[in-house]
Amino acid sequence: MTITQLQYVLAVAEHKNFTLAAEKSFVTQPTLSMQVQKLEDELDVLIFDRSKKPITITEVGKKIVAQAKNIVAEAERIKDIVDQDKGYIGGDYTLGIIPTVMPTLLPMFLNAFIKKYPKVNLIIKEQSTQTMIKNILDGHLDAGIAATPLEIEFIKERPLYYEPFVGYVPKNHRLASEELLTTEHLDVSDVLLLQDGHCFREGVINLCKASQNLRGEHFKIESGSFETLVSLADEGMGMTLLPYLNTLHLDKEKRVNLKTFKNPVPAREISMIYHKSELKIQITDALREVISSIVRGAIAFQDVKIISPLAKN
Repeated sequence: MTITQLQYVLAVAEHKNFTLAAEKSFVTQPTLSMQVQKLEDELDVLIFDRSKKPITITEVGKKIVAQAKNIVAEAERIKDIVDQDKGYIGGDYTLGIIPTVMPTLLPMFLNAFIKKYPKVNLIIKEQSTQTMIKNILDGHLDAGIAATPLEIEFIKERPLYYEPFVGYVPKNHRLASEELLTTEHLDVSDVLLLQDGHCFREGVINLCKASQNLRGEHFKIESGSFETLVSLADEGMGMTLLPYLNTLHLDKEKRVNLKTFKNPVPAREISMIYHKSELKIQITDALREVISSIVRGAIAFQDVKIISPLAKN
């Protein structure tokens, strides 16, 4: 039994197809099939039922796959131990970032991180939190940046920053005369929201629920981008809430419509999330340090009230 054989088993278990598993493993299909067959012969069991399309995992195979994940992860930890002992920070590192954070945060830290840690090959993917969690569990992501708390058993969460909510209120809106906003001002019937599935949307709805402003809606508009929500607000369709970092690059004409909240300011917690096994923790720590130091200077708010999103983004 070899680590390589176990890696091939995990690839087949994931893709339910020998050809695709071979492609993802960068080997020929006959090579992968032969190694999986050798392992099955050695154990004298069938891990996969090849008579079905797609391939299914046998009952004993499910137990073998679960154990193989642990063994492969522990084997990778050995290299981590050596890297940490040598003080080496480098190699491939795959990071997921949720869509409401990616456009604003990535330009802030990417160049600084690459310059400071040139030996790290940073691979960045925009993903929803649920996809991110699955990929961390399956070993396809080393870490993610998401709104927390998530409170998932195998996930560790380390806060990066707390990002305040800011109101975007056009001149003709009922709240235009308010100097500072409160959660009591918010009414879900005239707050323009991101489409279902975004954690920021859930945070806004939670704010409205907290103040019981849930009147019936005459119309419902949802969008996948903050830019669209701002444009709709400018057209008199309502107001919207933006994450603080999204307001930094608005032009002067639009910035006059921004309104902050009275203290304590509602905010969302943005964290690094990663598997409790802490593989490649030296890169995770380096990334967290760079991001935290940069964002800390951009967000000056101190007294914030965290709004916990539902874990569905």
